[in-house]
Amino acid sequence: MLAAGALLGSALLAVPVAAHATAAPDPAARSAAVTAAAAAGLDDPAKKEIAMKIVSSAENSSLDWKAQYKYIEDIGDGRGYTAGIIGFCSGTGDMLDLVEYYTQVKPGNVLAKYLPALRNVDGSDSHAGLDPNFTRDWVKAAQDAEFKKAQDHERDRVYFNPSVKQGKSDGVGVLGQFIYYDAIVMHGDGTDSTSFRNIRARALSKAKPPSQGGSETTWLNAFLDARVWAMKQEEAHSDTSRVDTAQRVFLRKGNLNLAPPLDWKVYGDSFHIG
Repeated sequence: MLAAGALLGSALLAVPVAAHATAAPDPAARSAAVTAAAAAGLDDPAKKEIAMKIVSSAENSSLDWKAQYKYIEDIGDGRGYTAGIIGFCSGTGDMLDLVEYYTQVKPGNVLAKYLPALRNVDGSDSHAGLDPNFTRDWVKAAQDAEFKKAQDHERDRVYFNPSVKQGKSDGVGVLGQFIYYDAIVMHGDGTDSTSFRNIRARALSKAKPPSQGGSETTWLNAFLDARVWAMKQEEAHSDTSRVDTAQRVFLRKGNLNLAPPLDWKVYGDSFHIG
């Protein structure tokens, strides 16, 4: 969805990080961690459903993620219109990619006429060529099963599949893969300092993932520290509750498999999955 200070230190991490920095990684432990992560994936349908609900709680203040295909508004974050199940943005290219893909599978759809405007506003917060009817037509398109499939396709291609793949490569389980997914949804995976890959790089300066012999909990705490730093670089994302009162809660409880029941808060609202 979204692409475009020193890292906040953590006393909690200081001792484990030092230990991992000096200890030689155990190849057997590395292999076991990667194998375990591959076996327990966020791509399991039940886990993926949980992931979509948790992201929706942060993006739309609702667990009903399937109601969000029709969602569209300008939230004033400099990215133009934000819309759909994962917050595709007119200013960051992923909305353009979505409408291009939708038009490939269904030429002449109600949004196809906006492709020139979407190309022109890419990289800005402009609505030029989109207003006054784009939001109305988006809602209309969301009644089409093909548009819903197109949103699912682009969510998986751009955000979900890459985060699960990286998580499994790093040897983290379902929670870790979700933590990656939520980060890439908000920050994208571009080259700027707050992108997913650079959040991960910042975390690597403090800890090692299980695939490199590190502790999964220590690594995920380091990643979340880096994520919080990235969020605080931008006013629109400065409320870090989706990390502090959601992902950290699961991590502190040792729920690395993201197993229900789950209770968390985002922006002060409480949510539950039984």
